[in-house]
Amino acid sequence: MEQAQTIAQPAKVDYARIATEEAFAPPEMLKIWRKILDGADPDPGFVSLIGFYMSSPSARARHIIECLQDLDQLRLQHMDEAGIDRQVIALTSPGVQVMDKDTAVSFAQVANDQLSEAVRKHPTRFSGMVAIAPQDPAAAAKEIERGVQELGLTGIIVNSHTQGEYLSDPKFWEIFEAAQANDTPIYLHPNTPPRNMIGPFLECGLDGAIYGFGVETGMHALRLITAGVFDRFPKLQIILGHMGEALPFWSYRLDYMHRATVVSKRYASMQPIKKKPSEYLRENFYITNSGVASEPAIKFTQDMMGADRVMYAMDYPYQHAVEEVSILDGMAISAEDKKRFFQSNAEAAFRLK
Repeated sequence: MEQAQTIAQPAKVDYARIATEEAFAPPEMLKIWRKILDGADPDPGFVSLIGFYMSSPSARARHIIECLQDLDQLRLQHMDEAGIDRQVIALTSPGVQVMDKDTAVSFAQVANDQLSEAVRKHPTRFSGMVAIAPQDPAAAAKEIERGVQELGLTGIIVNSHTQGEYLSDPKFWEIFEAAQANDTPIYLHPNTPPRNMIGPFLECGLDGAIYGFGVETGMHALRLITAGVFDRFPKLQIILGHMGEALPFWSYRLDYMHRATVVSKRYASMQPIKKKPSEYLRENFYITNSGVASEPAIKFTQDMMGADRVMYAMDYPYQHAVEEVSILDGMAISAEDKKRFFQSNAEAAFRLK
């Protein structure tokens, strides 16, 4: 019988490895999700994503569902095996954003209480982000304040669109006001494309992490920039995973075509903003490499964004690949920039002690 390959644990290093896009799912949320899946006409992206993970007998699906629900010893074991010193944990996508408004507001509080309890139990290993229900922007703003000031959470998780609606709509801007006032970043995490967008992705299996996530979330980030969010909230910080959902690689064309579109007055929705799109990327965004253990991609993004704007994430448990940690430890970048990547930038972005 062929023996399973043993992967060596990453070596000791002189920096802390802080993983900044790591997911959890309370068992109670899975029950709510099951009811939504069993209801009338559930969102097709939700069915594709969560319907698969909650029903598939595959080893991958079983592993992910088990790990998502653990905020204790199993998670710590996997962190130790991968050499991860700290996880910054957030409610997995789509979180409460697929729920009705009242359920979403209520359960966001439940999830935040559970996560803050785990952080208090393991204060040197776990940090956490505040889950909110954009369905009720005023309640979301209050939960940000509670999560940061009372629960000690150090970031906000928004799983991209909320039932097809985007934060570029000013009706959601109380959320940005609260984030800026509490000096805490928003992690704009992927969701499957909404009902009116998903068809061409779904028919060929490209709706999830392979491609659809990045397209949809990158568009969401661009909507924030072109809507003037950062002119209104200049200190607001947004975090994008997966090498910035490819936006750093598009920055030249984004600048050129944004200017051309504004000058031509082609769209009433695209009005002048104070800076180039790439300038907002450099000043109002952090980028994580979650799911992309690619030295060339990381180096390019550090060059484009600045080495103090790019940080490490594993994307646990969806991409728990221990060997990728050693690959990134071995990157041919300066010791200072490597510490920024793995440790210092996360400490600055999330105000970690």
